[in-house]
Amino acid sequence: MLKKQRIVMLIDMQSFYASVEKAKVPSYEDKPLVVAGDPSRRSGIILAACPLAKKKGVTTAEPLWQALQKCPELIIVKPHMQEYIEVSTLIMKIMESFTDLVESYSIDEMFSDHTSSMHLFADNPIDLARQIQNKIYSETGIFARAGIGENKVIAKLCCDMIAKKMPEGIFHLQKSELHKYIWDKPVRDMWGIGSKMQQHLWKMGIRSIGDLATTPLDKLRSKWGVNGEVIWRVANGIDDSPVTVTTHNVQKDIGNGMTLPRDYTQAWEIEAVILDICTEVSRRSRKKGLMGSVVSISVSGADFDRPTGFHRQMKLEDPTNITREVYEVAKKLFHTHWDRQPVRRVAISLSELSGADSYQLTLFDDKEHQRAIDKVMDDIKDRFGDISILRASSITSAGQAVDRAAKIGGHYR
Repeated sequence: MLKKQRIVMLIDMQSFYASVEKAKVPSYEDKPLVVAGDPSRRSGIILAACPLAKKKGVTTAEPLWQALQKCPELIIVKPHMQEYIEVSTLIMKIMESFTDLVESYSIDEMFSDHTSSMHLFADNPIDLARQIQNKIYSETGIFARAGIGENKVIAKLCCDMIAKKMPEGIFHLQKSELHKYIWDKPVRDMWGIGSKMQQHLWKMGIRSIGDLATTPLDKLRSKWGVNGEVIWRVANGIDDSPVTVTTHNVQKDIGNGMTLPRDYTQAWEIEAVILDICTEVSRRSRKKGLMGSVVSISVSGADFDRPTGFHRQMKLEDPTNITREVYEVAKKLFHTHWDRQPVRRVAISLSELSGADSYQLTLFDDKEHQRAIDKVMDDIKDRFGDISILRASSITSAGQAVDRAAKIGGHYR
């Protein structure tokens, strides 16, 4: 008996942030619009551009001032992250009305498996995708594209390289047709290939996705190990992974980072930021009932053309989620490896997580006292808000806790 071919979709929202903003204000419909960060905080880059803005040459991630040179009539909207999260959640629920196998890939992309449920809604995958597309548009005002394939890799390649370029926004790609629709594309266009990998592949004479797909696997494995096999499998549309709702349930680390509003050059300034981040990371760990055995810190310099900075980590004797302990380790790592160059971004994380329901008791330190302080601060913040109680360093000119409390994912709510 022949195995039933899977029907997997990647549903992608066109210019998601910009589309949400346009759906809110009908008068924006026929105008070029971008969602951009706050220029006063050096985050004035384009986060999303609507199709009309893209026709004027505006691109995602370019500086706002460059976009305005291309299109002076641009409507500029600051991001509203809470609204985007709410709309994404609504779209997830719409998807779940067609199948119980929906996997969030990002805030604006979702995989879904319709192999066992399609017959309840449509005779073929294209008609089913149209139904999903129409329902998303009618309930949110957002145009969704659908790439369809027999696995997640093909659905992703199909959506990115074919469906997004078609007026209807829907395409069903058979694995046997990869050579026809995908293999002639530049290797840089393939999901998972960055600029550095492109350079390495070019040196090997691999210019197109087809070149990569037909390169002997042993050659790629000998050069990049398992990563070589991964990119070969993507180019050949090979993927056995299921669409699963539990993909993101197993947490490997808890971290937070922030881009600073200016170059920080003084140690005390950066220490204040480290403490703000450690406070948030530790609080999130406690809320999840977890502790970490490894503290990591990443510091990025101010000049992206001549990068400075470092990433270092330290293994602890005992796992912890105590703010003061995490901070002392992160501060030690910082002072050990900082090259005294200006700092633009700092990130802290806890990894090798374990449950916080049991921990090692000690006689000669004040861990219980520190846990009690953390609990009181957590309770106050939970009841009265994130900035209802702050450490003194957080209200200095260097502190970022107050500003961050008004944001989600680094952007205003």
